[in-house]
Amino acid sequence: MTDSTAWPTEIRVSADRKILHVGFEDDFSGTISAELLRVRSPSAEVQGHSPSERKTVPGKSNVMILGVEPVGNYAIRIRFDDMHDSGIYGWPLLRRFAGEGDAMMAEYEAELAAKGMSRDPKILPRR
Repeated sequence: MTDSTAWPTEIRVSADRKILHVGFEDDFSGTISAELLRVRSPSAEVQGHSPSERKTVPGKSNVMILGVEPVGNYAIRIRFDDMHDSGIYGWPLLRRFAGEGDAMMAEYEAELAAKGMSRDPKILPRR
């Protein structure tokens, strides 16, 4: 079984609604922050329709997960407290987030810094 074919055996939201716990049938498990899931949402709103259209989403350090709903047998939809809910997170993507989350978060933070943006919702981007 490869990373891309492992099915989740557990998907659970933490009590504070800021972490998604995922476990897979090959015994791999991990946690993913709500912030990372939100700012790297696979939705067209965030990703655009090409790499050049991808948006940097600032100010989501306090975002929370309101709910998780199955999408067929291949993915979940996550509803966030900022009302974003259009991303479909397939099993391979969840696995990637759980395994590479620290690196993805560091890349996101560098992108924010380069654009004069912040994770803090109270800090407005520089113009």
